[in-house]
Amino acid sequence: MKLKAVTSRDNPLYKRWRLLASTAQARKKEGLSILDGVHLVNAYLEKCGAPEWVAVSESGLKRPEIERAVRACSGDVVRLPDALFESVSVVEHGAGIVAAVKTPREVLPPTISGDCLILEHVQDPGNMGSMLRSAAAAGVRQVFCSPKTVYAWSPKVLRAGQGAHFGLLIVEGVELDEVLARLAVPLVATSSHAKTTLDALDLSQPVAWLFGNEGAGVSPGLLACATWQAAIPMPGGSESLNVAAAAAVCLFESVRQRRRRALP
Repeated sequence: MKLKAVTSRDNPLYKRWRLLASTAQARKKEGLSILDGVHLVNAYLEKCGAPEWVAVSESGLKRPEIERAVRACSGDVVRLPDALFESVSVVEHGAGIVAAVKTPREVLPPTISGDCLILEHVQDPGNMGSMLRSAAAAGVRQVFCSPKTVYAWSPKVLRAGQGAHFGLLIVEGVELDEVLARLAVPLVATSSHAKTTLDALDLSQPVAWLFGNEGAGVSPGLLACATWQAAIPMPGGSESLNVAAAAAVCLFESVRQRRRRALP
């Protein structure tokens, strides 16, 4: 690790980083994603290796956890005055360290035979990140996103995912008909109108979970393709759950059944 100081707003590297932090177009053009905060940087270092570049603020470098992360980085790390650092951070009050990493460009596998999430037009970055986090925690490793689903590698989704991205295969911008054509596992969709409840399904086998837009839910055409439609029991009388909450309930019902099945 070699620490460099940049103090001028005219520095070409600083200008480039500021552009990356401020526009999604620049990030997509360069094929880079921005990790803001020591938790995300450490998660990437642990699972993926060295980022493309790292910048720290002068005040952030005084924090032990950031200093340890900096020492773990190979290559150059740039130190910026706090005033300059705020412009390369994608959050309002920068967390003291920011990194750029190559954005994965995954493709559909020929056959989908394991557990997966299929997301149709999920729009909210917080929901998306929470769903990725739940998937990673539940051992689901594949996520397939429709063209109108929020960009999984946006800064807001990355922050909500808290490092979940780095253990997942995320395929974006795919027509879901293509995904369904490659499924070798049952397709499960939740519906408040379903007669079968979630806990009545046999989820001890791999399944594909289909979740839709926050307002509209799963489209009728895709819902009709589901092997099983299931309602989440809600004895409190609520009409529906937030899509991220629904995904967590579904994924961990599967975990619960498989753990019970594995008991002697």
